[in-house]
Amino acid sequence: MIFNPPRIIIAALKGGSGKTILSLGLTSAWRGMGHRVAAFKKGPDFIDSGWLSFAAGRPCYNLDPFLMNPGQIVTSLLQNSADADVSVIEGNRGLFDGLDLDGCCSTGELGKIIKSPVILIVDVTMATRTVAALVMGCQKFDPELRISGVILNRVAGLRQESLARNAVEQYCGVPVVGAVPKLNQHIFPERHMGLVPHLETDYAEKALFWARDVAEKHLDLKTLWSLAHEAPPLDYPSQETKEEGALVVAEPPRIGVIRDKSFWFYYPENLDQIKKLGATLIEIDSLENRELPPIDALYVGGGFPETQAQALADNVRFRTALKQRIEEGLPVYAECGGLMVLGKELVVDGKTFPMVGVLPLSLILEKKPQGHGYTILEVTDKNPYYPVGEVLKGHEFHYSKAVLHSSDDTRTVFKVLRGEGLDGKKDGLCRKNVLATYTHVHAGGNPEWAGRLLKVAAAALKNNFSLDAEKKS
Repeated sequence: MIFNPPRIIIAALKGGSGKTILSLGLTSAWRGMGHRVAAFKKGPDFIDSGWLSFAAGRPCYNLDPFLMNPGQIVTSLLQNSADADVSVIEGNRGLFDGLDLDGCCSTGELGKIIKSPVILIVDVTMATRTVAALVMGCQKFDPELRISGVILNRVAGLRQESLARNAVEQYCGVPVVGAVPKLNQHIFPERHMGLVPHLETDYAEKALFWARDVAEKHLDLKTLWSLAHEAPPLDYPSQETKEEGALVVAEPPRIGVIRDKSFWFYYPENLDQIKKLGATLIEIDSLENRELPPIDALYVGGGFPETQAQALADNVRFRTALKQRIEEGLPVYAECGGLMVLGKELVVDGKTFPMVGVLPLSLILEKKPQGHGYTILEVTDKNPYYPVGEVLKGHEFHYSKAVLHSSDDTRTVFKVLRGEGLDGKKDGLCRKNVLATYTHVHAGGNPEWAGRLLKVAAAALKNNFSLDAEKKS
């Protein structure tokens, strides 16, 4: 089947060029005009995706050529924009920056996979005619990529704008669809090499309104709309991987998901798959809830628990209830922040905060990232969720350093082939029915993940839980 969803990618020559703020502004501006905007983020980012979800009023989905194959990427785009009038896809880093010399997994590669018009943001600080050379260089560097428009950013004045605009349009043959001046005001707070999550920002609405105002004043919304609607048709790909079918059980498993200011790094695909397979999602607030609701398994995603360390430590009743359920056999799948909260203690700025205490490790917050980027893990030991021998792809981003303590009933089950994990060699702590890892898995590229979680939950519900996943044949 052929589909033709309107879409554009917002890209740039490098990071820090304004992609996120202009993507947010554009999304909010179009939404304010009554359009339904589907938001997407290239790469594994959670924070920008959260802001884009906030701007679009609907989940932002990640399109990642490392974690997903081309068919999965196109399928996600088509499925998650089916009811939208237009899709805005924010790129990451520089347009051609990837994992190797060939630009593997770059924004440019994504642009070719989804056949999307690319809008290139160029920082024109102290430049005029040279801007055209930069744009032309991108055009020549990969002629298969469709660069359809240019946004001039950090423009000093009308003369500079006129010279740069005329040079780009004359020599490159593409329209300049925006000229954003140097902005003295920047109300988006930053932390950890990016924006502070919108959930932690009391004035998120004000920040989004500011970005929308920038877009409405300085972007050519009409021409951008037209360019998005010039995107060529896409073929709906055949399914290249088999998804787990819905579980046939007397009672659907209840999967708890901790979602609050501490834990909110969840790919929407992961939660969508859990629901699609027939489970009931039960949201839990680790800061406000005092007891654990009736659940058959728990999924704890990432986040910044260090920002809520005192509140987590103070909620003794919740921590105690969770520990008791885990000791009784509750299946738990935890990623990054989830790993941190299950440890013995969290050390932030020299102060120690007690955590749940079911895993024998201390987590120490450092000033620099201890793990940042894509990961590849090999399953080396038995665990409830993955067969031995399977190779997983994922992503990690953490400032915490794990200090493991000796334990007879806890083991690591992943060998790190790429990334840092717990110590550069191992990841994946398994104890009882808990598996905790620094790696985030993207269910859009790992369609068996949710089914395995549900099978573990269903087995626990029937009281015939078996620790070992079947060994990979």
